[in-house]
Amino acid sequence: MNELSITTFLLVCPLVFLAGLLDSIAGGGGLISLPAYLMAGLPGHTAVATNKLSSTLGTAVSTARYLKKGCVKPGLILPTVAAALAGSLLGARLLLLTDERSVRFLLLAVLPAAAFIVLRPSGPLSEKPAGKREEPPLRIMLFPAVLCSFVIGAYDGFYGPGTGTFLMLALTGIVHMDVRSASGNSKCINLASNAAALVTFLINGRILIPLGLAAAGCSVLGNYIGSGLVVKNGAKIVRPVVIIALILVTVRLLTDL
Repeated sequence: MNELSITTFLLVCPLVFLAGLLDSIAGGGGLISLPAYLMAGLPGHTAVATNKLSSTLGTAVSTARYLKKGCVKPGLILPTVAAALAGSLLGARLLLLTDERSVRFLLLAVLPAAAFIVLRPSGPLSEKPAGKREEPPLRIMLFPAVLCSFVIGAYDGFYGPGTGTFLMLALTGIVHMDVRSASGNSKCINLASNAAALVTFLINGRILIPLGLAAAGCSVLGNYIGSGLVVKNGAKIVRPVVIIALILVTVRLLTDL
């Protein structure tokens, strides 16, 4: 089977490692990992589903490290995780109901849009904000946090790339959480949305499990290393890689279409 040739593993696994490293630091790792699967020739549904396996296990590692460091707002975890689960299940079901050609058109439209938000000069890959700030009371943060978790969870179930970044932007810009707490809570929410979509795709047999598990090992390693680092000027390394990957996958999608 062409999808499981040695070339496929050699193409996907190193890029997924880099994606895990990026994702644990600033989010947006899916902008590298999903194009890797698409460049390897996987159909759109299969690429999104298999990417979800590797990203879920990688996110679990970085989430555990953030929880261990106490980088969370405990009162928001359960309601936001529940909202993300519901949203992700809805998004994953919508993806499965969308035909393959439409999925590729959607990927061609959404990839550049997600990349623009993540890579823009003021975005999280240019400079990650630091320090603590005064937060509003928990009761004020609850509703916008749950709403953002549901909407972004639905996006994650349907597509995925940039989810961690969008969560960080929402939790800091809309919910007004401290950056440290937003980092930890966004990982918990992202893990929940990943897991819900993963179960849906597994039940429907859309995942290439051998490739997904191999890539998951690389994602776990990347997330573990990245979540333990304080990275300065990381954007100088990852921005060019993301841009090159997006150009290549755009060419691939246009060729297929």
